[in-house]
Amino acid sequence: MSYNVVYDRCMTEVISIRVPRELKIRMKNFKNINWSELIRRFIEETITRYEVEEIIKKIEENLRDVPEPPPGIITRWIRVDRESH
Repeated sequence: MSYNVVYDRCMTEVISIRVPRELKIRMKNFKNINWSELIRRFIEETITRYEVEEIIKKIEENLRDVPEPPPGIITRWIRVDRESH
């Protein structure tokens, strides 16, 4: 899930980060890279990944309470579904 937000049409906040001087010098060697956009995209993707992980954990927790189906029932459901088409 990626949010392609037009940032000039919505409220934005400014954050700043500290990087070692050496890294900043190396970044200046790549003026063609939009560092703000790259970092913004990284943050969005990281947040999305963590949100998905939280959802998966909640689903797994909920599934722990679901009893195992009786043997053969899933095979029977699949067979019934295939025969219905």
